[in-house]
Amino acid sequence: MIAALFLIIYREQLTLNDLRWQRRTVQVLHSGSQSLARAKTAEQVIEAGTQMIHSLHLAPNLAYLAYRGGSPQILAARGAFEPFLGQPIFPSHNDSRSVQADHWVVEEALVRLPREQRASFLAVPVNNRDTQHLGTIVLAHPSSSGFQPGNEGVLQSLTRLMGAQLGQFAVIEELQEAQDLSLKALGGTLEHRDDETGGHTGRVVDLSVRLGRALGFSESRITALRWGAYLHDLGKIAIPDAILHKPGALTPSERRVMESHPKIGYDLLQNLHFLPTETLDLVRYHHEKWNGQGYPAGLRGQEIPETARVFSIVDVYDALTSERPYKAAWSPQRALEEIQQQAGTHFDPQYTEVFVRMMHEESAVRLLEQ
Repeated sequence: MIAALFLIIYREQLTLNDLRWQRRTVQVLHSGSQSLARAKTAEQVIEAGTQMIHSLHLAPNLAYLAYRGGSPQILAARGAFEPFLGQPIFPSHNDSRSVQADHWVVEEALVRLPREQRASFLAVPVNNRDTQHLGTIVLAHPSSSGFQPGNEGVLQSLTRLMGAQLGQFAVIEELQEAQDLSLKALGGTLEHRDDETGGHTGRVVDLSVRLGRALGFSESRITALRWGAYLHDLGKIAIPDAILHKPGALTPSERRVMESHPKIGYDLLQNLHFLPTETLDLVRYHHEKWNGQGYPAGLRGQEIPETARVFSIVDVYDALTSERPYKAAWSPQRALEEIQQQAGTHFDPQYTEVFVRMMHEESAVRLLEQ
């Protein structure tokens, strides 16, 4: 009777434990799916998915492995994996490699842990809806009996949810990359028509991005700034060669034709619906001046969109430091002095200060590296 009583209690305890496990799984699935839905980037999806799996308390050590820049890395981690977060994974030779894994990347991640932290492990691939491999979740437990029979199935369900969300961002990133390459190619093609500016587009794109980062712009605004820099002179395709390549000063009527190119470029881009407003603003208003004496709309001060204010500084700086048929190239120092003198008249004073400081700091770093 006593033995039977203990058996009943034991079975009830097992049932209670199962109920607790099921309840925790449902709670984690509910909160985790909400976190994944709120994620705005692939990195946020990875972090939300990692936290969702970690919340199940299947193992104290967790890592998300995926390729970045051609090499596998630990992109998210918990427990003993955390010291290796963000580090590339290369084959090591300081371990007996007694841990068996389906893939060398998983094995090499595991051997970075002390032996007592990886007595048992689970490795589950993260795939998108098309079964394309995106990464791998690795759990390591100090106990050889740390995982229960149903743990892997639950983990696979969570990784499918994570993979579906990551797959959406992968498609978006591929689309953005294709868009970026297309706009870059278009900018390069336009530059070939304006022979005197050889390399101008590449230089202003690079400088614009650097200045945008120095100003603390978000990544979405950086992208808009870069695309605008690719396309800023698109409207020049409608300017006659006799005006575009005229070596001397333009007549008033020719000047009016030349000054129409921002509006023409803006109009031509209206059918590219994926372009953000900040990109279109740059194309249309990058010749406006802080004092309202620019064109085409005569905007003044902060009426000028931010991307256009940033780009106007970069555009003029590159024009000053580049050789033209009508002038020799200025030295960087002389060009910066001119930019400073035009702060508050041609350029946004605050942005000018940041630009000049950035250029001086970069120049100092180059001197130190020589």
